[in-house]
Amino acid sequence: MYAYVVRTLVPLLVGVVVGQAARIGLALDPTAVYAIVTPTTSLGYGAAARWVELHFPAMGRWLLALGLTTLAPEYASPRR
Repeated sequence: MYAYVVRTLVPLLVGVVVGQAARIGLALDPTAVYAIVTPTTSLGYGAAARWVELHFPAMGRWLLALGLTTLAPEYASPRR
């Protein structure tokens, strides 16, 4: 579960940081910028990092988890 949480939060954190950085100097409503840039950046970063992980596993794991875990998420079948 830890690996899943870390690998989900890292792209979101990158998206928030880039979204906040994009706000600086733009003459747009900050809420609109945040609402558009953050999810777009998060999706782009997560997809790019996952692509890197498929082709360069060690580097991709670092990009997705910032070195906090080397584990890949494990998904269990739901209990019945």
